[in-house]
Amino acid sequence: MKKELQKNTMAEISRRTVFLLGGARSGKSKFALAEASKIPGRRAFIATATANDAEMLQRIEKHRQARSSEWKTFEEPVKVPELLTGISGSFEVIVVDCLTLWLSNLMFSGRDIGEECGSFVSCIKTSPASLFVVANEVGLGIVPDNGLARQFRDLAGVLNQKVAATADDVFLMAAGIPVKIK
Repeated sequence: MKKELQKNTMAEISRRTVFLLGGARSGKSKFALAEASKIPGRRAFIATATANDAEMLQRIEKHRQARSSEWKTFEEPVKVPELLTGISGSFEVIVVDCLTLWLSNLMFSGRDIGEECGSFVSCIKTSPASLFVVANEVGLGIVPDNGLARQFRDLAGVLNQKVAATADDVFLMAAGIPVKIK
């Protein structure tokens, strides 16, 4: 019994949530995959992007090609908390890329954004897998000139704060360089 308790404690200690923030093309996804690949075991990648045009389809395909065959990819633009709950026990490491696209998908889905974000934060707190969560830092630019863009920026800022508070480690990516901020 004591040995089993010790095993569980070690598993809990080794499980991490890593949050990666940065601007577009800052190297967030590449860094997440590289760091997550260092963890032994089964690997899952949750992609939230949707291909609404040819250019976005090319971006998605480039991201697919960047992952080795050892990654099981799940493409889910909206129901990320449900998917994460469903697969967490089957994988040792999961990358979620990206929260910012997921949030924009939520805004146009008609779902309750506050409830969905709360569910996501609860999932990352309870997942037995090590998680690498990628998001854009959208609050460093100018104030958007329209209400929808300001609402998106504000919601993204609040979601990023909640995920960062829950995460064990937080990195800010700039020009491909990770800067640990937590």
